[in-house]
Amino acid sequence: MQIAQSTPTTVIAPGTAGGASPADGTALGLDGERAATATPVTPSPTTAAPLRQGIANWSQPLQGDISGAQQALDFLEQSAAQLRSLKSELSDKLAAHPVRDGSIEARVRQFGATWRTRQSASGGTLDARLAYGRKPALQHFTVRGMSLAHLRNGGKEVLAIAVGAGAQSLRSVSLEAGLSDDAIAQRFDDALAPAGVRVAVGDDGNLDFSTPESDWAGVRDSFSVQGGGIRFPGGQLNRIKAEEETPAIDPDQWHTADADALRQTLQQVVQALAQVEAAIASVNGALSQADRQIQVAAPAGADTAGMGQVAQNFVSSASQPGYQSLLSITSALAGISRERVVSLLGLR
Repeated sequence: MQIAQSTPTTVIAPGTAGGASPADGTALGLDGERAATATPVTPSPTTAAPLRQGIANWSQPLQGDISGAQQALDFLEQSAAQLRSLKSELSDKLAAHPVRDGSIEARVRQFGATWRTRQSASGGTLDARLAYGRKPALQHFTVRGMSLAHLRNGGKEVLAIAVGAGAQSLRSVSLEAGLSDDAIAQRFDDALAPAGVRVAVGDDGNLDFSTPESDWAGVRDSFSVQGGGIRFPGGQLNRIKAEEETPAIDPDQWHTADADALRQTLQQVVQALAQVEAAIASVNGALSQADRQIQVAAPAGADTAGMGQVAQNFVSSASQPGYQSLLSITSALAGISRERVVSLLGLR
């Protein structure tokens, strides 16, 4: 059973399959129809149209949203379980309860390894802030010398900025005294958006640069600027450092050498667990929204009786030995993948 189709599915009437004429009775499509519906189902005109419309509304984007959310949820729940175990052992250790030697260090390494798979395990739906999104996860970063305090001061100057190789990567930003922070951010955003870099005023009051995580390495290693001698040197493009934002969770900074380190690590683990649980709630909200979309797209109650009859006919056909049984089963399994099954189970 395929859970999403981008085009309407034709309801098969008795004696036809996939638009074939009755003369095509020996075609595989007709055999498949008979195998799945040993007792033919003829939807009424009032039933057939909503049925086709409901199936068509199970669009590919919606299926992708569900699959991505389920991947993110699987990663987050695994992370939460590991953090809870680590929190428990840290608490026991600090309370002088028996803890197996090396177990805390092993759990820190285990979570660190899990965290490093965030991008692939979540299907690119979770960024380093644990923000869930349908678009590819973003890497946020800062650029040395491009603080708003530095940029808003000084006279008129045109900055030439290169992100990537080649002359086509050169962009210009015009600055002058009196610009607001939002205006400065907008000028940078307009200039760099074609290069895949977006710019906004961050929560800390400075410029927040971002680019898809998959593009980060190229952006990091090729960010150059040339000024007019006011804010940045003139003459030629000069490479400046782009620094990635500290991730929401950084297990590389969790240490266990002594009691003070254990207490600090416990505090960081508790904070990390709270962030993961908040992300789980966010992803569950996205799944609930997708579920509501599915309910809207689902066939009306009048259609369920016909579908129930199709299901019962499939059971009857598949339980009989022979070619028709084999054809019924293989036809039903066509197009099913692990991701689709997991996505449907996630809606329960």
